[in-house]
Amino acid sequence: MSLRKSRRIISGSPPNANKSRTSSTCWSWERIRSQMKMSLRYAKWAALPLMVLLPLGAAEPGITRKQADEILTELRQIRELLEKQAANPPQPQGGEQITKAKIGLDGSYTIGSKDAPLTMVEFTDFQCPFCQRFHVSTFSDIKKNYIDTGKLRFVSRDMPLDFHPNAMQAANAGRCAGEQGQFWPMRDRMNSNPEKLDMNSLLGYAQDLKLNVAAFRGCVESGKYKTAIQTDMALAAKIGANGTPSFVIGKSTPDGVDGELVIGAMPYQVFDQKLKELAR
Repeated sequence: MSLRKSRRIISGSPPNANKSRTSSTCWSWERIRSQMKMSLRYAKWAALPLMVLLPLGAAEPGITRKQADEILTELRQIRELLEKQAANPPQPQGGEQITKAKIGLDGSYTIGSKDAPLTMVEFTDFQCPFCQRFHVSTFSDIKKNYIDTGKLRFVSRDMPLDFHPNAMQAANAGRCAGEQGQFWPMRDRMNSNPEKLDMNSLLGYAQDLKLNVAAFRGCVESGKYKTAIQTDMALAAKIGANGTPSFVIGKSTPDGVDGELVIGAMPYQVFDQKLKELAR
């Protein structure tokens, strides 16, 4: 294997990776660990020939000091690439991932007609930048063209990821605002500002929405809805949603949706095409 090819494998994607895809998902730790194991396997494979070459070359009477130094330099470069890879694990390639999923709506907030023929469930993490991307660039068009026209029922479920320190608090804050009839406005503010989910920011949103701020704060600090949020997280894991945002899109059922799992903040055109296909 050439050194150039070794470097490409260590510093980039595995061979045959789809280069056209761009990341659109905040992946769970389970998904990231799996990807890291794969990357390390490629790294070890690429570095092994050089590790073996050094002692063999040093023992060979024909090798010059310059050649030995070049080999050592290459090995140092390999080590630096490995260290860089460990410090910055590659984000798994984004893109559409589809599987069948059937879920109910118990304990979730919905907008749109209860008689809408289609249902779309989002599993979100308010601190995930890709959830923000979906909310800012795609959701408004879905709302205008499908929710507001009675074609789609939209459902919100929580999936705060462990490595986002404010995500669980934000998920709880949304439900606490829901106690005062302001879940969706609070959701809008949090989805639009994933970097501002500390308690002071949440209290500012509550004040803007004219909530009873003291009651809201007490609810958030108590972690009142932690168990309900964990139920959403368990459901996400059960259906294979291993990153945010994740969606289940399909035909409405009396108590939920029977559809497909789609992972990632796809452009509006992707959702539009899928919804049109389902409506036929």
